[in-house]
Amino acid sequence: MSETKPFEGQLALITGASKGIGAATAKALAAKGAHVILTARDVKKLEAVEDDIHANGGTSTIAPIDLTESDAVARLANAIAGRWDTLDYMVLSAAYLPQLSPVTQIDPKQFNQALMTNVVATQAILAAFDPMMKRAEAARVVGLTSSVGEGPRAFWSAYGSTKAAFDNLLNSYGQEVAKLGNIRVAILDPGATRTEMRARAYPGEDPATVKPPEDVAARIAELLESGFETGHKERVANR
Repeated sequence: MSETKPFEGQLALITGASKGIGAATAKALAAKGAHVILTARDVKKLEAVEDDIHANGGTSTIAPIDLTESDAVARLANAIAGRWDTLDYMVLSAAYLPQLSPVTQIDPKQFNQALMTNVVATQAILAAFDPMMKRAEAARVVGLTSSVGEGPRAFWSAYGSTKAAFDNLLNSYGQEVAKLGNIRVAILDPGATRTEMRARAYPGEDPATVKPPEDVAARIAELLESGFETGHKERVANR
């Protein structure tokens, strides 16, 4: 008997798919049968993720994109809508971490980059792909957040404030579409995870003491497969 593919015939869009949790999630969903659209800025890393997916029998399409460019999301949505009618899954993994600093010393350029990547691009993606998700039988959106978005922490304000806005956008969107179709929105806090972003924030930490991105990816796949209601929020514990 062939292995069950619960996401067979479904389309998934993963932002930040060139590394870390985004790449691991793309591989996990592809392994379950989804055709995965991989978005990020680094073409070579996207190609490496795609090669891994294909080597394991999955299918994917890479879409190199800088989410902060003014018309990038619109171009991406037009290209995808030209090939597919519906979008079943969206995982918002892309994020930018500014240098940790006191509020009074936040670097304006880095703060703007974080706002554009973590907030402005999120709104643009939701708006651009809303029609495709509304045409899906049961579209699901999972956004990756951080504990500093909910609980302010000294020196993390530049990143935390963008994640607070990110959470607000996703929850508001979820409430707005709840009765207009079958789109459901969840927020997931990965917790301490072995990523490049984590290494920059905690340079002295032993990577072996925190969980790998694959653990978070597995939980995202489980969440999408099991279904959830809008407003669902959880933190992935270390296993």
